[in-house]
Amino acid sequence: MSKYLILWEIDPARVPANAKDRGTAWLAMAEMVKADLKKGITKDWGSFTGELNGYSIGEGNEVSIMTQLIQYAPYVQFEVHAVASLAQVEDAIKASMK
Repeated sequence: MSKYLILWEIDPARVPANAKDRGTAWLAMAEMVKADLKKGITKDWGSFTGELNGYSIGEGNEVSIMTQLIQYAPYVQFEVHAVASLAQVEDAIKASMK
């Protein structure tokens, strides 16, 4: 199973100006994040303090990660990076030495 660093950013143009509407929308997304954590697709999640962005660590394949992220469209934009473990990096280094 592959691991991904997912950087996310809420689209500020889609944030409701009304505090109650904004809170309702953000709490709904927080529940979606909790569901992803419970499913095990998301391994870690965090928001950068005072910003409309943050990160998550996901595990799966391209389809499972894309399926997970599509549910947040069009309110959240993502930058996704595949991550190699230390063992994978060592294997690549050793293979390059042959």
